[in-house]
Amino acid sequence: MARGNTATLGLVVHDIADPYFSSIAAGVIDAAEARGMLVTVASTQRDPQAELRYVELLRQQRAQCVVLAGSRLDDPALLDPMRAILQKYIRGGGRAACIGQDALGVSSVVVENRLSSAALADALYRDGHRRFALLAGPSGVLTARDRVEGFCFTLAEHDVDPAPEDVIACDFTRDGGYAGTRALLERNSGRMPVDCLFAVNDVMALGALAALREAGLTVPDDVGLAGFDDISSLRDVVPAMTTVRLPMTGMGTNAVELALDENPGTIRRLRIPGEVLVRDSTHRSQSTVSDFR
Repeated sequence: MARGNTATLGLVVHDIADPYFSSIAAGVIDAAEARGMLVTVASTQRDPQAELRYVELLRQQRAQCVVLAGSRLDDPALLDPMRAILQKYIRGGGRAACIGQDALGVSSVVVENRLSSAALADALYRDGHRRFALLAGPSGVLTARDRVEGFCFTLAEHDVDPAPEDVIACDFTRDGGYAGTRALLERNSGRMPVDCLFAVNDVMALGALAALREAGLTVPDDVGLAGFDDISSLRDVVPAMTTVRLPMTGMGTNAVELALDENPGTIRRLRIPGEVLVRDSTHRSQSTVSDFR
């Protein structure tokens, strides 16, 4: 350590138990292992202050590279300190990349959240859905906001506008999806007031599915249900879940490559489109795949 940076890569995620982040971690570990590096994983439990602390600890321990995975919050009071820590780290010889938004002044794997959710909305409309509710996540989380905006933009082009009360703010978790769906049902005397429910990530969709079944409602007969990410857990879900597939393991590999394979100080952006997968949860009897690249 006295001679310089260690052969360590620090991966900082919001929640390693979330299949989205564990898939990204798998890609990061594979890419780091190919370079003879050890990966240290820190899980912040979605606490922005913990994320700042972990990055500062990795800087102090002279990790060779830091990868940040997860959505940014729309809060300059959090973005500015993280930018400052990363710039200090890079000036000291470290490398850095992030997965999510291009918001931190480092190389970024940028998910095309707006375009992909817009493509999903178009596919659902063309499949016959007309009345939508959204489990929108927290308003300050940029990933959630982008997915809601893209989805609603396309619906508006089809002259379909979800009622404001049917765009439900909730936690960006399985329990958030469950609670948001319960609130929607309770407000409508146990009935579903729409024919399709879109959750802005798959773990929220799984929570919604549990709430619907608990209320005695069937997907897709009573309401269609769609998510976003195509996490590995969906392989065991019945009915098969309509979603947007992201190459999460590949995104982890991409982030390591962006951080380590470029000249220091070079900032690159790799944009990742999603693939819309229309499955049985939104009334299709046969799965179809549309690649909106």
